[in-house]
Amino acid sequence: MKKFGVIAITALAILLTGCGNSQKFHNHTISENDVSAISIDATTNFSVSRVVVLANGVAEIMNALNAKSILVGRDISSTEKELKDIPIVTSGHQVLPEKVIALKPDLVLIDASTGPKAAIETIRKAGISVVETPESWSLTDLPAKVRAVGRAIGAQDQAEQLIEKINQSLKVSTVSNKPRVAFLYLRGTSAVYLIGGKGSGADSLLDSIGAVDVGAAQLERPFNTLTAESLAALNPDVILVMSKGLESVGGVEGLLALPGVAQTNAGKNSAIIDVDDSLLLSFGPRTPSLVQALADAFSKVYP
Repeated sequence: MKKFGVIAITALAILLTGCGNSQKFHNHTISENDVSAISIDATTNFSVSRVVVLANGVAEIMNALNAKSILVGRDISSTEKELKDIPIVTSGHQVLPEKVIALKPDLVLIDASTGPKAAIETIRKAGISVVETPESWSLTDLPAKVRAVGRAIGAQDQAEQLIEKINQSLKVSTVSNKPRVAFLYLRGTSAVYLIGGKGSGADSLLDSIGAVDVGAAQLERPFNTLTAESLAALNPDVILVMSKGLESVGGVEGLLALPGVAQTNAGKNSAIIDVDDSLLLSFGPRTPSLVQALADAFSKVYP
């Protein structure tokens, strides 16, 4: 009987150990359907009547300012359903100046990343006013971006109202267990594999919900080459990626096959969050809702 008791205890120990090792979290996707945009209802007489937007997220800001009526062209990064009927004047992220000029805008809004520069110069030479708006790579950058758009279209008061609503909505719940997160920027079809560092944009979002961006804590550049060694040193609990980036490497299985990923805590537990490309780094009216969705996602993949 004593022998059988030892066997039973040993078997129970193995069973419990096995249960602990087999625990798997599930990856989670945040799509456009999971978030909503903040907007204001105020109307105004805008200082311009036909605007083409070539700056990341700015078309969504105009829509939130109730200025869709003067928006006649947009870049590919603005994907809100309400903007689907606005013509796209880019090929990928490359501006097509002939399409912009054909729309006869009196204002074109760009940012530092808009290009090619020759295309912007062609638009200027056509006598069209071009205004550069600031990029936003953090939540603290967003008000300046909204204000710049408001000034450009003559909606300064409305811009301040929108900023106030955004700031109020950013008071979201935080995660309690402070997961250690690595943001990976992936474009498998182009052999681009990067780890987000300080200033990637993801660090601001993660900080706002109480998560720890391990890349930002150790890497000074916004984006850094992904290696097995660098990822092992960070050893994140959760990996954050863009949805198209995840798709480009063959989904979750393809991600786990990248050097070093499967050996991290995140890889061992398949603790992966992928966010629609149009949402993650496009700071704008949908960002507060995205922040809340991220907090909810972490509670599911890293309970």
